[in-house]
Amino acid sequence: MLLSELKTGDSAVITKVKGYGAFRKRLNEMGFVRGKVVKAVKNAPLNDPIEYAIMGYEISLRRQEAAFIEIVSLEEASNIVGISGSARDAEEAFAKHWEGRDKHIHVAFVGNPNAGKTTLFNYMSGSQEHVGNYGGVTIDTKSATFRFDGYEFNVVDLPGTYSISAYSNEEKYVREYIMNNATDVVINVVDSSNLERNLYLSTQLIDMDVKGVIALNMYDELERSGATFDYQKMGKMIGMPMVPTVGSKGKGVKELLREVIEVYEGKSEVVRHIHINYGKEIEDGIVAIRTELKEEKELICNMSPRFLSLMLLEGDREITDFVQRSKSAEKIMPLVKENICRVEATFSESVEAVVTDTKYGFISGALKETYKESLVNRRRKTEYIDAIVTHKLFGFPIFLLFLFTTFFATFSLGSYPMEWIEAGVGALSELVDAHMTAGPLKDLLIDGIIGGVGSVIVFLPNILILFLFISFMEDTGYMARAAFIMDKLMHKLGLHGKSFIPMIMGFGCNVPAIMSTRMLENRSDRILTILINPFMSCSARLPVYILLVGAFFSEYAALVLFGIYLVGILAAIVMAKLFKRVLFHKQEVPFVMELPPYRMPTFRTTIRHMWSKGEQYLKKMGGIIMFASILIWALGYFPVDKELEAKYTARKAEVTTAYEATIASGIGNTEVLKTEQEAKLESLHRQEVSERQENSYISRLGRVMEPVWSPLGLDWKAGVSLLTGVAAKEVVVSTMAVLYQGEEGMEEDDTSTLQARLKEHGFTPVVAIIFIVFVLLYSPCFAALIAIGKEIGMKWAFFVMGYTTVLAWVVCFVLKQILDLIV
Repeated sequence: MLLSELKTGDSAVITKVKGYGAFRKRLNEMGFVRGKVVKAVKNAPLNDPIEYAIMGYEISLRRQEAAFIEIVSLEEASNIVGISGSARDAEEAFAKHWEGRDKHIHVAFVGNPNAGKTTLFNYMSGSQEHVGNYGGVTIDTKSATFRFDGYEFNVVDLPGTYSISAYSNEEKYVREYIMNNATDVVINVVDSSNLERNLYLSTQLIDMDVKGVIALNMYDELERSGATFDYQKMGKMIGMPMVPTVGSKGKGVKELLREVIEVYEGKSEVVRHIHINYGKEIEDGIVAIRTELKEEKELICNMSPRFLSLMLLEGDREITDFVQRSKSAEKIMPLVKENICRVEATFSESVEAVVTDTKYGFISGALKETYKESLVNRRRKTEYIDAIVTHKLFGFPIFLLFLFTTFFATFSLGSYPMEWIEAGVGALSELVDAHMTAGPLKDLLIDGIIGGVGSVIVFLPNILILFLFISFMEDTGYMARAAFIMDKLMHKLGLHGKSFIPMIMGFGCNVPAIMSTRMLENRSDRILTILINPFMSCSARLPVYILLVGAFFSEYAALVLFGIYLVGILAAIVMAKLFKRVLFHKQEVPFVMELPPYRMPTFRTTIRHMWSKGEQYLKKMGGIIMFASILIWALGYFPVDKELEAKYTARKAEVTTAYEATIASGIGNTEVLKTEQEAKLESLHRQEVSERQENSYISRLGRVMEPVWSPLGLDWKAGVSLLTGVAAKEVVVSTMAVLYQGEEGMEEDDTSTLQARLKEHGFTPVVAIIFIVFVLLYSPCFAALIAIGKEIGMKWAFFVMGYTTVLAWVVCFVLKQILDLIV
């Protein structure tokens, strides 16, 4: 409960005071400390501020300020302590009770991309968030709660950012989170092998006057390079304790948490607030603006007056807009403009440039006293590898070879466990068939749930292998090199070089790929990248490709699969060029992207990343895919035709009676006769299902839309399968498994059962190509459309849904005419 929520006349006990340094200190000095009893006396006529009674006198606080104080009701506090009586008599008991018991620490992780922030977060909290060696992996906040040394930690992993100057969406989000969420301690994760660049963010945290601890991550790399760093001396110089860590191995994590506790409890001897001196001209401007701001409580409630003054001088757009919306804008903004003009006239460059130079000068000076570089080039290994993989002649072929190897392994290696899983699904179907009596429930289990879900789960090994390769490319740092290699080509197509990373991520799943476009600073680049991302074949489309490629092009499976993905890339290129000319012919953003040093990921990290994606795939089995399979089965099963059911029941009875009579007579081999009987009953069952479907609800729906599909050479069953794929692409295969049930029985352990059924129902190589291309190009799934809506607006989501589907139909229609002439 917050003090701002306390009703007039009620009393409560203070349990925690939040806020940044100077503001928090001011509240403490006024008597708002843990264990004290506070009473809400009355509200001002306009309901703000509020008068409180504490320690025998009255204090006025705005609601905004009171929201930084956590409380528990007097009754609740009395129950906890076990003392009844007046509040004054019990205050001492309250203070003793809460001494050492305020053990909830709110921690935020901030740091540059590639600094290992999420790796530390995962190890510390036991989470399994995606870790990659390139910028833009953390595309949203991730939170976790755990206990350590009697304290409960609520940790939040914020997006990686080089600065908090609100230039990009990530920078704006991180700064607003720190300012508005009253974080107790900020853990600034720093790449120990690149201190000068990483500590720039640390200087901004110093300006914000937040309590912080610097985690010197990947410290083993610094030690291996032969460099030496007196981090304890450096910590004392900047007022932030530093702790060496190796996030991938968990080294230094406990020491880091203990340091966070020391800082939180105010026991750290290192912590002190320092001011980075920006020179007389800028400091005079800060003092002048800060003097005016001190009287404006609503402006400095969430941030340090010095930091606010500095951001105004730098011309920070978000901060400037914030101040201009206040009542004091007419007084403050002319003063800000006057000082900006004075500073820029003195230095002949922008205030922001002067501040940035000063910050790096401060960092450089501190490192000269504490850091000694090794004579050996610490990035030599990276340079050797880059000389090959980013070579102007070999770089592009190496990248294509890597992609081909990925798809070859996905199809070839995945085929073995795929056969084992399919055999298991077939055995389960036989078990249910043997132990259940005929009826709708049995049909639902065998044809709906086991047939539908089982037809998709067999592709799990292929999905895992695909994610293994993508994970390796991300974790090693090769993903950033791929963007570097492709930048010139992307630029010619009107795309930003960084757009290549979301496009490659799209091979895994379009949803995180769409969200990762936040790394692009320019909104037009983001929209353009999102519009073409659905052409990157996600793992959910892979089961469709493997099913049809295995059925009709098995001799050249890897090559055909590689070609399908290249067609998707080609479609993205063509549409990007078109959209750039028609919709996004605006200014370009320079290509600035970090190329991190190569790092070999641990086996544990890679496998965990791969399995987390496989786990999401399995969860879909029990969710949307099972629901869709049951729905498709029900639409194909109903309405129940009693005459049809009676006809086939009679025919099955005739077959059973005839064979039982033959077996009883002793004529022929009993085992052979029983096998023939089962085959004929299975054949009758398939014929019944096929006939029932012709008059079912799904048949009626499919036939209504048949004019749309027939020009493409697809029947209504294929059309319905494509339609259900809008919900989730995995559903396409499960729908086909339910609808394409052959009229002739076949062995359940045949690993090509569904492929054989498709051939039975008129699928040819031409139809297979048309179907594959349509799946490749048409609307992304609902999850991807929702992600597009959240990122750039629902109008764009509907646009993507419409234009991709129309494009798929037109391309497939033209392709059908060409193939008919050739074949």
